[in-house]
Amino acid sequence: MSIRKINLVQGEYYHIYNRGNSKQKIFHDKEDYLRFISLLYISNTSESFNLYDLSRDSNFNIYEIERNNLLVNLGAYCLMPNHFHLLITEMTEGGISKFMQKLGTAYSMYYNTKYERTGGLFEGKFKAQHASTDNHLKYLFSYIHLNPIKLIQKDWKEKGIRNKKEALDHLSKYQYSSYLDFIGEKRIQNKILNLQSFPEYFPNKSSFIEEIFEWITLR
Repeated sequence: MSIRKINLVQGEYYHIYNRGNSKQKIFHDKEDYLRFISLLYISNTSESFNLYDLSRDSNFNIYEIERNNLLVNLGAYCLMPNHFHLLITEMTEGGISKFMQKLGTAYSMYYNTKYERTGGLFEGKFKAQHASTDNHLKYLFSYIHLNPIKLIQKDWKEKGIRNKKEALDHLSKYQYSSYLDFIGEKRIQNKILNLQSFPEYFPNKSSFIEEIFEWITLR
């Protein structure tokens, strides 16, 4: 997997996304989502790993593995049934491409084995959008985390959110994004994010919720 038509530079911020071939689902159940999320953690190192060998330990907890030489810092993520979104800045030269290759390969192998299929899972090369301004970068934290609203109202972007309370409640219960990390829920997935390389737009959960509510209100 590699980037097209964009140069990836250390110290810059990128919205990375991809979806299943022909818009097919890439996550069918809780196990699929949680596997991809765990891969966000374990793929973020220059070291190699073998999940099969690691998981043979009955006390195995992937989030307790110490990682050295991080490839990227992850600022936000969201998984949807047929696609995913990541907000990333790279820590080493070529870090994003290496991270995405490890992530994509590991998840595709898991998926193809589980569902007894062969061939590519994703729709070609992963896509990248450079967050070239401060406003754009801050907006991406909202854009990525608002994606799950599509699951309860497909046309919310075009027609506005019909029930804002329902939308916020849905986001607060959606387990497959980093939204819960930003609103202060304690869970093992907290270790996935590395926010020290991102501007401190949201010094506390109230400021983040206010930002999300403002975007929902505008819709």
